[in-house]
Amino acid sequence: MSDYTVVYFTGIDRGFSVPAVLADFSLFGLNIEIRFYGAIIAFGFLLAVLFGGRMAYKWKMSLDKMIDVLIYGTIFAIIGARLYYVFSKWDYYGAHLSEIPQIWEGGLAIYGGIIGGLAAAYVVCKVRKLNYWNLLDMATMSLLIGQGIGRWGNFTNQEAFGVNTDLPWGMWSEKIASDIIRSQSEYKGFTVDPTLPVHPTFLYESIWCLLGFFVLFIICKKARKFSGQIALCYGVWYGLERTFVEGLRTDSLYIAGTSIRVSQALSAALVVVCATLLVILFVKYTKHPKPIEGVDYFPEEDVKKVGETAESSEETAVDTEKSETEIESKGEDTDGKDN
Repeated sequence: MSDYTVVYFTGIDRGFSVPAVLADFSLFGLNIEIRFYGAIIAFGFLLAVLFGGRMAYKWKMSLDKMIDVLIYGTIFAIIGARLYYVFSKWDYYGAHLSEIPQIWEGGLAIYGGIIGGLAAAYVVCKVRKLNYWNLLDMATMSLLIGQGIGRWGNFTNQEAFGVNTDLPWGMWSEKIASDIIRSQSEYKGFTVDPTLPVHPTFLYESIWCLLGFFVLFIICKKARKFSGQIALCYGVWYGLERTFVEGLRTDSLYIAGTSIRVSQALSAALVVVCATLLVILFVKYTKHPKPIEGVDYFPEEDVKKVGETAESSEETAVDTEKSETEIESKGEDTDGKDN
């Protein structure tokens, strides 16, 4: 496991050896390499699933239904994240098709993952009769956990860094310098000195996402007024960070033929749309509050059955009352005759 680099920070005198490979071994004649990038993302995913499972239990969500959403959402999130990245760099991948499946080398775009996961979750929710917006409220809190931890996979790969900085937490490594030299011609509207420290933008996003998890969790516990509110809060919270931090990064994906960063434009639009909807709906449900329905909801035929059961119960109760009244009346008549 010789694939490691020494990372230096401006405010710290010593360097830190950061390995890229967690384990490297042979099994049944196959050479297997487990990279920290994948292991850290998997760990973040596991914690996100555990939190989501706990919330699903509290919200009395069917475990079977949740597993369906989890399986299909995860698969299509990975596919969407990879395709988004690949199509944004098609000039390269079009000539290197064999590298498209190599996600362990990096190259997953978060917005592609969100789009793929949301689309798959919507279909599963329709088929399995789940409340999509309530599910999103739960999922976006889980997503912040996964994002906050998963960003450290970028650190082990020494990627997702920014332009030069003289701040105490500016970082530098030989991998970063090599990447800057190799990619300098691709930078649009800026240059980066490979001999100077750069912004650890992965760290900014990690801190912001983990902080956002606690903020959204508190809102969910104390101030949630309607289904979808936490998902809209996520859009505002994450969009704000990405709008600014994306402007510091050196590896941004651009709209073809322009210097407009795709993720920065999407993030800004996300903030505007989500903030507008959040204000409108918050005011609406503050003035006219309604109970928030559960995560699970009944199909129409089940609703009819519940209604019919309720009606029959009411009829039974009325018949019982009539019977009791008749008995009392007869009793009074008997007493009158005896007197």
